[in-house]
Amino acid sequence: MREIFTEALNQAIKAQDKLRMGTLRLITAAIKDRDIAQRGAGKDPLTDDEIRQVLTKMVKQRQESAKIYEDNGRAELAAQEREEIAIIEEFLPAQLDPNAVEAACRQVVADTNAQGLRDVGRCMSALKERYAGQMDFARASGVVKELLR
Repeated sequence: MREIFTEALNQAIKAQDKLRMGTLRLITAAIKDRDIAQRGAGKDPLTDDEIRQVLTKMVKQRQESAKIYEDNGRAELAAQEREEIAIIEEFLPAQLDPNAVEAACRQVVADTNAQGLRDVGRCMSALKERYAGQMDFARASGVVKELLR
């Protein structure tokens, strides 16, 4: 994935797309920061799945910021955050729609033979393995809990 970001940044520089350049630089900086933290802990550089997690976190941060900006009457800043979200999401797998998330949760509950709320963690681990970067796991957790009640 690192090569993809480098190539996309080079294209944005050639096209003089300032917003895209800035967003891609933020992405590469976030990845480098995590790599440095990993190195300090004696671990290997980030894998592609871990990079997707970083991107997902960046999207959530921007969604929260956009909401705060909208609540405070700063529509232009909220719009900029949403544009950055669109750029970051280009590098993430397509998100599952709510019906597909519910179907995936039902399948995992059946596959793991989950019986009650004590099995939520096991179900969520299975979902994260199968659908990394493809769904909002906070929402999925709510669906799994509802299914196991």
